Amino acid sequence: MKGLTNMDYEEIAREIITNVGGKENIANLTHCFTRLRFELKAVDQVNTEKLNQVEGVISTLYSSGQYQVVIGNKVEKVFDAVQDKLGPAQSSTSSTHSVKERLLILVTQIFTPVVPAIAASGLIKGLLTAAKLLLQRVLGIDISTSDTYNLLFMASQVIFYFMPIFLAYTAAKALKVDKFSAMVLGGFLVYPQVNDMMLDYKTAASMFGMPFVKGAWGSGDNLRVFSYVESVIPIILTVAVLYYLEKGLKRVVPDILKIILVPGLSLIIMLPIMLGITGPIGIYLGNGIQAAYNAVMTFSPLLGGALIGGGWGIFVIFGAHRALLPIGLNDVALTGKQNLLAFAGAANFAQGGSVLGVALKTKNKELKSVSWSALISAVLVGITEPAIYGANLRLKKPMLAAIISGAVGGAIMGLGNVYGDAFANNGVLTIFTYAAFGMTSFMYYLVGCLVAFIGAVGLTYLLGFEDIPDQVSDRQDELGAANQEDMRITSPVSGRLIPVESVNDPVFSKNMMGKSVAIVAEKGTLVAPASARVTMLCKTQHALGLRLDNGFDLLIHLGINTVELNGAFFDMQVAVGDRVVAHQGLGTFDIAKIKAAGYDPTVLIVLTNNEKFGLKGLQETQLVTIDDAIYIK
Repeated sequence: MKGLTNMDYEEIAREIITNVGGKENIANLTHCFTRLRFELKAVDQVNTEKLNQVEGVISTLYSSGQYQVVIGNKVEKVFDAVQDKLGPAQSSTSSTHSVKERLLILVTQIFTPVVPAIAASGLIKGLLTAAKLLLQRVLGIDISTSDTYNLLFMASQVIFYFMPIFLAYTAAKALKVDKFSAMVLGGFLVYPQVNDMMLDYKTAASMFGMPFVKGAWGSGDNLRVFSYVESVIPIILTVAVLYYLEKGLKRVVPDILKIILVPGLSLIIMLPIMLGITGPIGIYLGNGIQAAYNAVMTFSPLLGGALIGGGWGIFVIFGAHRALLPIGLNDVALTGKQNLLAFAGAANFAQGGSVLGVALKTKNKELKSVSWSALISAVLVGITEPAIYGANLRLKKPMLAAIISGAVGGAIMGLGNVYGDAFANNGVLTIFTYAAFGMTSFMYYLVGCLVAFIGAVGLTYLLGFEDIPDQVSDRQDELGAANQEDMRITSPVSGRLIPVESVNDPVFSKNMMGKSVAIVAEKGTLVAPASARVTMLCKTQHALGLRLDNGFDLLIHLGINTVELNGAFFDMQVAVGDRVVAHQGLGTFDIAKIKAAGYDPTVLIVLTNNEKFGLKGLQETQLVTIDDAIYIK
C-alpha cells in the first residue's frame, strides 16, 4: 500500500463497504492496530472472496461477533476513508468497563491534554521568579516593570485565565460533542462583560426568565466573588449536559438544517442552563473539593505531605495520579496557589535519588545507561516513568527507598506550609515556582527535595538490590551457539512462552503480519525490548510499534481482541516519536482485570518489516522474564 493517494484510499473504502454488505449492513465500526472491526447486522451478506482481493486487504476473519478486515499499518488511513463514507453514526462510543472506570478514563481524557501547556506555563513563571529574585538581590535591578517580564508573565497566565475554553475543547472531544459549540460556551464564561456582571453580585440578572446565579462567600478581606475565569468544573458539567442536548436535537432536526440549527439551538438553550444551573453547581463543587482538601491539610499538613510524597510513585504505576490532577488545577483556579505538586515533587526527587543509587551501584552496563538517562528526566523535568519502570520498580528495593524518602520529603514540605503559584511538574527547572510565597516556605521546599533525593540515594545503597547479570550466558547455551549475525532483543514482558500457532487469532497464529513470538503475560509491566523509537501507538493503548535502532520494526500487541476494552486496563507511558532504551518502561496493563473481562492476555511480538528474518525465543512453554533473549534470525 505504498504511495497511495487519498483517491486510492477512497476507492479501497468504497470496495470494503460494498463487500461487507453496504452501509445499511454496518451496525458499528472500530479499528485496532492492524484491522477494521465491523459489527454487522447480517454476516451472510459479506463477500469474503472479493474482500480478500481488495488492494491493501491482507486477510479477513470473523471472531468475537466482529467481522475483521486485516489491513496492517495503514489501518488508520483506511478507517478514516471508510468513516468519511459512513458518517459519524457508525463510530463506536460503547464501552465494556464499569462506570467508575469510564469516569476515570473521562477525567484522564479531559485533563491530560492540557497538562503540557500547564507545565510550560509553570516553567515560564518559575524562570521569571528566579530571574526576578536573583537580579534584585545581586544587582538591585527590578525587572518586574519591564515589558519583557510582563509579557512573559501574561503568557504564563493564558492557560489558566482561559481554562474554560481549553477544557471545553478536551471535554467535547472526550464526549464526542461539537467542539466549537463547547468552546463558544467556554469563551462566554471568560468574556469580560460576563465577568463584570459576576463581580456585581448584588445586582440581579436573568436570561429568558432563568436567574443568572451570582454570589460571594466570606466577608471582609476574605470576601470572594463567584467568577468563571480560571474555573474548571463549570464548563465540564456544561459540556456533559450539551452532550445529551445535542443528541436530542440531532434526532428531531431535519438533516438539511442540522449544520446550522443544531449548534445554534444548542447555544441558545445551553447559555441560560449554564448561567443558572451547571455553572453555579460547578462552582460549589469546586469549592467543596477545595474545602475537603484544605481540611485534610489543616488537620495535619505533615501527614498530608507524607501521604502524597510517599504515595505519588505508586499512583504513577497505576495511572491514578491523573485522577488527582483536577484537585491541583481547581486549587490554582480558586486560590492562585497549590501544594499537591509540591509534595509530588518530593516523590520525583526521591525516584531520581533511587535511580542514581542504582546507576552508581549496578554492574550491568545497560541498566547503568538506563538509570543515568532516567535520572536526568526525573530530576530535571519531573518525569519519573523511566526511573520507575526502567530501574526502581524492576529492582523493588530502590522503589521502597523512593517511597520512604518521598514521604519524609513531603512531610517536611507540609510542615513548612509550602505552596506554588503555578501548576507545574516538579523538577529542577520549575523549582522557583515555589519561591512565590516567601523564602521560609521556599527553604522548606528545597530541604524537602534534598532530603527526598539524598535519602533515596542512601537508602538504595543501604537496602541494596539484586543486580542483573550483564550477560545471560546460560540462556544463550539453551539456544545453542548463536551466530554473530543474530541480533538480540529481550522479552518485553514476563510470562510463559507458548507456540504462536496456538494463539486464538489467525492474524498472529498464521504470521499474517510477520513472524511472531507469543508470551502469556504473568506480570503487567511492559518494557522496551531494545533501544528504539516509538512509531505507532494505538488509541486504545493495547498495541504499539517500535523502530529498533537496527532498522527492524516490531509490533507489540497486548492481548487478543483487547481493542474492545477501549483502553481500559492499559496505561502506556510513551508517545509516538519518543526515544526509548532497552528495559525502559513503556507502560502497564492489568492482567487480572483483562482476564476478568473475558480476554486472553497473551502478548504478541511481531517482526513486521522483514520477511527474510523471524523471531526465535527460548524453549516453548518456558517461563521468560524481561531479561531473557529473543533473537532476530
